[in-house]
Amino acid sequence: MKQDHPDLSVRRQCRLLSLTRSGLYYHPRGESTENLALMEIIDRQFLETPWYGSRQMARHMQREGHKCGRHRVRRLMRLMRLVPIYQEPKTSKKHPAHKIYPYLLRDLDITRPNQVWCTDISYIPMRHGFLE
Repeated sequence: MKQDHPDLSVRRQCRLLSLTRSGLYYHPRGESTENLALMEIIDRQFLETPWYGSRQMARHMQREGHKCGRHRVRRLMRLMRLVPIYQEPKTSKKHPAHKIYPYLLRDLDITRPNQVWCTDISYIPMRHGFLE
């Protein structure tokens, strides 16, 4: 792209290359020195506590006297590609005291419509909450 081309204007060159003229003059700026300092603190703390998410990291930064909010910390952590380690929920572990009911349709051949019906009555809505 030549700005002093004798035959093609800058507008025509941008149109031929499918570029916007504002994109031609744009020079990306790096992070500010303040953000770089915050990123260094986040990186040091994340090495010690890799389970800190953006909320805990923001609280840690505020306790240390740095002025930054959760969204700024989240953006910086995403920029640094820091992903906290969370404990996964234990939703598929069965409680030993809960009864396991047998599946009654295991050996039944279902050959016609309306032979077997199913419904879920685990929660029945009542006036003041749910009935289990």
